[in-house]
Amino acid sequence: MHKKLTVTMDERVYEAMHRVIGRGSISRFIEDLVRPHVMEQDLEASYQEMAKDEERENEALEWAEAMIGDIDGQPR
Repeated sequence: MHKKLTVTMDERVYEAMHRVIGRGSISRFIEDLVRPHVMEQDLEASYQEMAKDEERENEALEWAEAMIGDIDGQPR
């Protein structure tokens, strides 16, 4: 179920949203931005879902291993 919401904003922001996002996509854009800030998250399920992405996991592992060489124990 969807609910209608009235939002007031600066005219320039409104016009830019129509120009950049498109008239039919603004509601989805705003919902995608707001959702993570107001919905409870099941972090364990989210981490399990991310772990299924093998390409992402391989990139993360490469990044982590590359960062180990940057740690020399010297104060900066």
